[in-house]
Amino acid sequence: MIKLTLKDGSVKEVEKGVSAAEIIKGIGMGLYKAACSVRINGEVKDIRTIINDDCKFEVLTFDDIDGKKTFWHTASHILAQAVKRLYPETLLAIGPAIDNGFYYDFDRETPFTTEELEKIEAEMKKIVKEGLELEQFELPPDEAINYLKDKGEIYKVELCQEHSDKGEPISFYKQGEFTDLCAGPHLMTTAPVKAFKLTSCTGAYWRGSEKNKMLSRIYATAFPKASELQEYLDRLEEAKKRDHRKLGKELGLFALMDEGPGFPFFLPKGMILKNTLIDYWREVHTRAGYHEISTPMMMNRALWERSGHWDHYKDNMYTTVIDETDFAIKPMNCPGGLLVYKTQLHSYRDLPLRLGELGLVHRHELSGALHGLMRVRCFTQDDAHIFMTKEQIKDEIKGVVALIDEVYSLFGFKYHVELSTRPEDSMGSDEDWEIATNSLKDALEEIGLDFVINEGDGAFYGPKIDFHLEDSLGRTWQCGTIQLDFQLPERFELEYTGADGDKHRPVMIHRVVFGSIERFIGILIEHFAGAFPLWLAPEQVKIIPVSDKQLDYAKGVLSKLEAEHIRASIDDRSEKMGYKIRQAQLEKIPYMLVVGDKEMEDGTVSVRSRKDGDAGKMLVDELVSKLVEEIKTKAK
Repeated sequence: MIKLTLKDGSVKEVEKGVSAAEIIKGIGMGLYKAACSVRINGEVKDIRTIINDDCKFEVLTFDDIDGKKTFWHTASHILAQAVKRLYPETLLAIGPAIDNGFYYDFDRETPFTTEELEKIEAEMKKIVKEGLELEQFELPPDEAINYLKDKGEIYKVELCQEHSDKGEPISFYKQGEFTDLCAGPHLMTTAPVKAFKLTSCTGAYWRGSEKNKMLSRIYATAFPKASELQEYLDRLEEAKKRDHRKLGKELGLFALMDEGPGFPFFLPKGMILKNTLIDYWREVHTRAGYHEISTPMMMNRALWERSGHWDHYKDNMYTTVIDETDFAIKPMNCPGGLLVYKTQLHSYRDLPLRLGELGLVHRHELSGALHGLMRVRCFTQDDAHIFMTKEQIKDEIKGVVALIDEVYSLFGFKYHVELSTRPEDSMGSDEDWEIATNSLKDALEEIGLDFVINEGDGAFYGPKIDFHLEDSLGRTWQCGTIQLDFQLPERFELEYTGADGDKHRPVMIHRVVFGSIERFIGILIEHFAGAFPLWLAPEQVKIIPVSDKQLDYAKGVLSKLEAEHIRASIDDRSEKMGYKIRQAQLEKIPYMLVVGDKEMEDGTVSVRSRKDGDAGKMLVDELVSKLVEEIKTKAK
């Protein structure tokens, strides 16, 4: 008998050599029907996996992220099988699960048409109805390569050849007449993939490189139930209306131009939005004991070699030569922060030292990967680097988590947390990694924050905590991160004098809250559908006089608003009242103040709130006080 430790901590004894599927059936048939895969000692596996040793055992359903990925991965094979049935000359590339679904890349002479996508969907339905079993088998590397060559699958051959030098068997999955190179995991059969939709078809370079051939990429999603699919498609339609590129143009926030691909232009209203966010960032960081610094945008090659970026990140860096010396525009702020630490001597009394920086960084992204403000080539990273003793790690982590929670809660974001542990290619001692990982765990547990452990996905220099925020449409975005680093303080020979009078090496935290201010603005545009809360809105109030007779009165109202730093303007165009109101609504301005003869006589304004509609008449001073309070409290 072997012992399985289940997710709830209970222990179940089973026969050695039994499959995960049989174990799940023993727990309950309802769970078996919902199971997509299992997590065994932190690793996601097929439910067809045979269990021979004691282990941690967790059943993953579609409600789990990794369960979804298994479901979508199987759906991608169904898509590929349907394409090969209908268009057998098409070559297969890759078909991974991604956020909210999956895609598959195909090589064919012409892109898929809308009519062809409909035919593929119909064929996929047949494959699901057939309930084909997925069977895994392995071949020695040479046999696997020859097998794929016989099929003419040149992209699969290339992938296979890259792994052949390890000498390990190559994994395949077969369903009916269709076989694909794949490590899994997969569902047991095609039957559970009952509801799916091919959402779009685009071009994609093989392996993301412009030097390679352009392939046809079909994006899709799938769900166990039709109702879940419909709910997702409804959200997708809503997301199109909220697309930050569309709203950014309509609201005059930013522009994307051919003269600077991947380098966004912020317009006057966009700069107000950006600067308001930055003012808020400075407010919370000053309160939390951070000192703001600014480091050069360009530094020499020796620095980047010392930090490791020249060897590991050079292809993503913009470089130039100055006075016969190689220089690079910074892709991240950390090395500059380390140099700031070294400008003076430190003792244990100086620690923790919290240095914040709003640094403009540049990274070379492939043109095909650029997407509005979400993926750009230059962005403002709201970095902070905290230098501390090992004993201070836990309290500093708790402080950063509290700060991130405050910021995300202000905007109405929910979030979940992942703790990523030591990867295989890590640097540093076992002792340092154990201290670091336990400090992160203990901090999260003491705060009472639920988290998922992401085994082996930490940075090479230390474990990390990632914050995945959820917007108003239920989409998740990875923004905040906290990374512990023992390596860069070593590389840069950072020191502090301890209470014992000896020199010691500090520990470093890298952390961001917004991540990229530009990307965070893109997320906020879509989260609020462009209708920002009053404190954040580029234009907060629009004053609409009924006629030119009230213009001087409207200017008086404007002066009172501006005296309290409320962003307002007057619409004095010779247009009808209804048109002006509709225009202000399209601009998503939080408050409209209509002034006519009656309002002018009694010193009032007729207030229309974007959120609450017609709010009736208010004395001007009373309204100003109300708006000042709403801005001060940053009400949603």
